[in-house]
Amino acid sequence: MLSYGKMTYVDKGQGEVILSVHGIFGGYDQAFDTCRPFRSDYRILAPSRFGYLGSDVLGEGTPAEQAAAFAELLDNLEIEKVFVLATSAGGSPAIRFALDYPERTKGLILYCSAMPFAEKPEKYGKYAGPPRFLCNDYAMFLLSPLFGPIMGMNPSTIYSMLPISDRKYGVVLDASVTNLDMARNYDSYQIESLQVPVLIFHAEDDKLASFKDAEKVLHRFPEHKFVPFATGGHLMTGHTEEIKKATREFANKT
Repeated sequence: MLSYGKMTYVDKGQGEVILSVHGIFGGYDQAFDTCRPFRSDYRILAPSRFGYLGSDVLGEGTPAEQAAAFAELLDNLEIEKVFVLATSAGGSPAIRFALDYPERTKGLILYCSAMPFAEKPEKYGKYAGPPRFLCNDYAMFLLSPLFGPIMGMNPSTIYSMLPISDRKYGVVLDASVTNLDMARNYDSYQIESLQVPVLIFHAEDDKLASFKDAEKVLHRFPEHKFVPFATGGHLMTGHTEEIKKATREFANKT
């Protein structure tokens, strides 16, 4: 229980702490599962972000407020510093955390993550995510056979998204707030001023987070290592060992 309400999370393992920040349709379950390759070597802290699987929302639910909630969680668990690992829509709050709490961030790992913009966008939409009427189990089951051609994901991914009713608030919050924040508040994301090292994984055939856009923004990161993959899609399937090795080297160097 935090000052504003509940945050559900998994806290498991020993060693350096990885704070896992999940993407859309996620929760503590997906955040923990993402870190499967690291479980034997690290302590994994995998919270549900605002509106997902029992986690309450602080204020308007902005990435800055999410970062503040993470910091409070670390205080409660008496954890001083963490590696922050972000997947997909978790990129905005993770980058925000690294910018706002550099003294608590050992390193930032962007794993098929949403990325900042290379330059200030002239315009952006008001909603960036699935329509509200699709945010239910039945509709997503009907759409799941199209996960491959649309998102590059196996249709069985649907089972990691259930129950959608317990994630819907978070999905809508991501689509209306989180996914727009790096465009809407471009000037507050001073990527050039990041004080922590960054490790970036991205697949060329990612259909949800543009590989080309990721390449274009690399110059804004002061200290980074970019690990590209030709295949693997949004989940970077088939690259567990390379990711594990690069992360271990990154953590040891840091």
